[in-house]
Amino acid sequence: MQGRDSFVLDSYALIGYLENEPFSDQIQYLLTQARAGAYRLWIHALHVGEVYYITLREQGRSLADLAYSRIKALPITQINTIGEELLLTAALFKARHPISYADAFAAALAGIKRCPLITGDPEFKALEKERVIAISWLT
Repeated sequence: MQGRDSFVLDSYALIGYLENEPFSDQIQYLLTQARAGAYRLWIHALHVGEVYYITLREQGRSLADLAYSRIKALPITQINTIGEELLLTAALFKARHPISYADAFAAALAGIKRCPLITGDPEFKALEKERVIAISWLT
């Protein structure tokens, strides 16, 4: 299942969800739909690691471990490998756009899965402007 029925989440979306940001209800809706089989959600392990290290740095080990266990229980398919297509697509995005390397992987995964990236991170505006990937903005 790809396209309109699939979405890629980045660390911005997950951190905001876990910290109950104003847009967390949007993520909760997607998660509910994913549990019901209506949507397929994707994330790369790089972004799970990013959530973990940010939580560890800002809130300590016990909350980082709790965040990690909560993420693992969510109906999100985690990609744990970096195949050649993902590697080269992320490198291409990083070389051509002013985004972080981790964000390049989120964009690349969305491109490969042919589905929108769910984010609120303004770093992705350049990719959207150039129609590199579709973005569903959190508000």
